[in-house]
Amino acid sequence: MIRVENYIGGKHVSLQETLDDISPLDSAIIATIPRTRNVDDAVQCAIDSQKEWGSLSIDQRADWLDRIADVLQKNIEDIAKLESMDTGKPYEVARNVDAERSVNNFRFFADFGRGMTDETFEMKDAMNYVIRKPIGVVGLISPWNLPLYLLTWKIAPALLMGNSIIAKPSEITPLTAHHFSKLLDEIDFPKGVVNIVHGYGPEVGQAIVEHPDIKAISFTGGTMTGRIVASTAAPMFKKLSLELGGKNSTIVLDDADFESAVPGVARSGFLNSGQICLCGSRILIHESIYDKFVPLLLEEVSNMDIGPVISEEHRTKVLSYIELAKQEGGQILLGGKIIDKPGAWIEPTVIAGLPTNSRTSTEEIFGPVVTLHSFSSDDEAIEIANSTEYGLAGSVWSKKRGRQIAERIESGMVWVNTWLHRDLRVPFGGVKNSGVGREGGMWSLGFFSEAINICVMEP
Repeated sequence: MIRVENYIGGKHVSLQETLDDISPLDSAIIATIPRTRNVDDAVQCAIDSQKEWGSLSIDQRADWLDRIADVLQKNIEDIAKLESMDTGKPYEVARNVDAERSVNNFRFFADFGRGMTDETFEMKDAMNYVIRKPIGVVGLISPWNLPLYLLTWKIAPALLMGNSIIAKPSEITPLTAHHFSKLLDEIDFPKGVVNIVHGYGPEVGQAIVEHPDIKAISFTGGTMTGRIVASTAAPMFKKLSLELGGKNSTIVLDDADFESAVPGVARSGFLNSGQICLCGSRILIHESIYDKFVPLLLEEVSNMDIGPVISEEHRTKVLSYIELAKQEGGQILLGGKIIDKPGAWIEPTVIAGLPTNSRTSTEEIFGPVVTLHSFSSDDEAIEIANSTEYGLAGSVWSKKRGRQIAERIESGMVWVNTWLHRDLRVPFGGVKNSGVGREGGMWSLGFFSEAINICVMEP
């Protein structure tokens, strides 16, 4: 049993009221976490520490990011084990995706910060100098599907730009954030700059969003919760970044290379049990290759090693969509049932025969469920892909026409002949109901700073 504590002002703090952390692997209680209801103490510590932290040069802060990366790398096996236990994902995924990316986030932004150049704009009679100042105290709210991976994706650029932080990891997956706070102590990281609080979203999450001294909110999570965050933060004129849900299409054209497309499409649908906002849960296959492609895809999915979904409650939601699919005329080609063992296990599920405008085909399920649809022309594929309220990501598999099709998809990110191949310099985010703003490279640094222009005219 692990006792998770808040991390405030460089100290680990327990609360009398706690919540249980339940592993989806076997439904065992593996930890207790504080049920935090306000963040006043954490915010005051962040305020007290921010001026000194913000006064460091960007190179000095980058050096600290490298120290964090070093200690994460040293503890990468423990991080992967905790992430696997907390989320249920296979150890190899936790090690090679979650833990590795958490290290890389700090390495990337440290190097990126050192490579930043001065922004100047020359006029005939004056020179403009753009400088970037810290916002102050920022609130970071991250989800349960990629716990430390996505939390560090926010922490690293926020620190680099000189801010102090109030972070809230998901109450469902708190273990790696707690371990991260211990590692900050291990390297004597400046106290009060990073504060981590645990608890329910409507309680401590809402307290972060509405606190007047927290000047920016970076939120990753569901679209419904994102609306609540926006409705609270926007009238307070906080800076706001929202990375929300997706219902992403994978388009397999008639000239796709099967050798790469079959495993790539399967991976995009079922990695992390389909619990990644970028997963391709709508698979659109050209009618001329449909009958050949589908059996190969089913075989590939059958051989994948996936873990349970995050909780028994979430499994109930996923199962409800499978039942809905049957009512909507869908045919279960693979899976569709509970795996009979303790935990939140469910078979990877492939459904065919659904109308492209059905609820199962257009609503975010966020589980190991994909729907298959055939199309006869490029225009029809694009029309189907663009027919949801979401616009986060997608992929196109084609030897010749991939980029041409990708440019017509209403989505913030599209991969061609690959999926989840990430260059951390490029913009990450969605359109329509998939979010507001972008993360990555200079987009992250721009969000976590205030751009100030100084115009100098020589006398």
